Amino acid sequence: ELGDYLRRRLEDVEGITVLGPGVGTERAALCAFVAGNVHPSDFSTFLDVEGVAIRAGHHCCQPLHRALGYSHSARASLYFYNTKEDVDRFVEVLEETLRFFGSLGSIVDGGEGGDGKDGDDEGFVPIF
Repeated sequence: ELGDYLRRRLEDVEGITVLGPGVGTERAALCAFVAGNVHPSDFSTFLDVEGVAIRAGHHCCQPLHRALGYSHSARASLYFYNTKEDVDRFVEVLEETLRFFGSLGSIVDGGEGGDGKDGDDEGFVPIF
């Protein structure tokens, strides 16, 4: 139930592409996702500063990333102690982070660049 809630909330975030099975499909309580020009490692760093922990990288599935056309992804994982409020806070901080990086995109590269697909990192805006 909480995994479906996480998936639905992420699907409502503009600029986020959720990877994996849809809502209603039996799944683990986690969601992998990508976001346009923001590298997953930058997401994880910014969210960590706000007290939200996610994973970023290959997640031991480089062949799947390659098949989907992505170089990396971020992953939010839930456990029995997480609540809907935790998911809401995660999404709130994620949206704030997207707005931050969106404001940088126009400064750094005119708002254009790669989209992280096809394994390229050209359009990512590295911060750290």
